[in-house]
Amino acid sequence: MDRGDAAVTRVALTIAGSDSGGGAGVEADLKTFAALGVHGCVAITAVTAQNTRGVQAIEAVSPAIVTAQMDAVFEDFDVGAVKIGMLASPDIAAVVATRLASLPARPFVVYDPVMAASAGGALARAGLLEGARAALPPVVDCFTPNLGEAAAWLGEGVAATEADMRRQGEALLRLGFRAVLMKGGHLDAGEAVDLLILPDAAHRFAAPRLASPNLHGTGCTLSSAMAAHVARGFGLVEAARHAKAFVRDAIVRGRGVKLGQGAGPLLQTPLARD
Repeated sequence: MDRGDAAVTRVALTIAGSDSGGGAGVEADLKTFAALGVHGCVAITAVTAQNTRGVQAIEAVSPAIVTAQMDAVFEDFDVGAVKIGMLASPDIAAVVATRLASLPARPFVVYDPVMAASAGGALARAGLLEGARAALPPVVDCFTPNLGEAAAWLGEGVAATEADMRRQGEALLRLGFRAVLMKGGHLDAGEAVDLLILPDAAHRFAAPRLASPNLHGTGCTLSSAMAAHVARGFGLVEAARHAKAFVRDAIVRGRGVKLGQGAGPLLQTPLARD
């Protein structure tokens, strides 16, 4: 159940790219926010031409317009949480970090370091990784990389075991993040295991692996579900647990749906109040 006054509409902001196929990016984030009873605001960082088969074109939004969108949201809405996704360029990463750092009371920030689409195609300009690594850790409360993204951020091989996942999560904490959710969906194991690494603890979330051809937008959905639950008043550990359950339900609901010719999206629908 929600913490606090149930009559208050919770607000979350997604700072991410737009997916013309509607499966990932701000489209997935807004569907997730709505399903979880949270009003979604947006700051679009890039427009992509993509579908279930891949990415055909990308045009980044100017850093000034990204900042203007954030300003418009923060000056009018009581934002409880922010989800950051595709940033497209190092300049955008820098202005997002600067604007968040300038807030007198910064909301909880979840960062999903999108660098490639699950349907295929790069989503980042050269230098983004270095720019994001320099600018974002101080303003991020929870970093949510998949195994490939975590390896890229650390400049080492992809984790092959849970022990590797934990070690890499701890290494990412040392970059300045307050918490790291290591997403183990690509780990070669019978369970889908995520590890939430905190400075003083680690939490393991595991569930039987699900087979589905429709997994486009999984990372976007998980990170936006975490942000939505924090906006609703849940603590980080609870938010991560509920977000994983929400994604699992969305995979189950979407695996029999045929949309497009390639890897389709999840199906985000309202769950019973948790």
